[in-house]
Amino acid sequence: MLLIAGLGNPGPRYAGNRHNIGFMALDEIHARHGFGPWSKKFSGEISEGSIAGTKVLLLKPQTFMNESGRSVGAAASFFKIAPADIVVLHDELDLPPGKVRVKTGGGNGGHNGLRSIDAHLGKDYRRVRLGIGHPGSKEAVNPHVLGDFAKVDREWLAPLFEAIARHADSLAAGDDAGFMNRVALTANGGEPAGAKGSAKTAAPAQSHIRQARPAGTSAIPGSGPMADMLKRMFGKD
Repeated sequence: MLLIAGLGNPGPRYAGNRHNIGFMALDEIHARHGFGPWSKKFSGEISEGSIAGTKVLLLKPQTFMNESGRSVGAAASFFKIAPADIVVLHDELDLPPGKVRVKTGGGNGGHNGLRSIDAHLGKDYRRVRLGIGHPGSKEAVNPHVLGDFAKVDREWLAPLFEAIARHADSLAAGDDAGFMNRVALTANGGEPAGAKGSAKTAAPAQSHIRQARPAGTSAIPGSGPMADMLKRMFGKD
């Protein structure tokens, strides 16, 4: 079994925060792959399903960010899931908005959610780093991560979440390089040649999601869970 945890803070007050991008991405995976209803367990919300034949448990800790490890650790212990089979989706200050990187292990970069998970599981789990950009100064970090995404951000949020969910099969298969490549290309409006094939045959991704989006093109889907979430965050216009 694979455990995919999205990090964020619970409750409507924090729903649109940059810090909650892990929750948002997980919700899109949940919707796209037909997971069962969310239920409350392990101090979080869980849902079971499968992605490309791999049994998967989705988890949104409801402990607040700095106690995320308590929830992730409890679920991992119950299902006897090793750190190598745990994937954590989280916000990343040190990546430009919309950039995605996957790595195993390493430091927590000052991220309280990762610090908590490290304390419960060690560091040998996979991290999907979702770029939210850095505000430019240390003093501005807290207001930035706990601030809501701006309306203009919906231009890259919707295609990013759709791409992550579409290519979650690569993530489930452990093909981290392929996942990053396919997400970058899909979110930029392209599709790698032979999307199921080797990442080495695909064209290199552009450096920023907006660069490939034609002027005046809306990134908001017309209907579905992603559209509903973005409308709640930004309004209908």
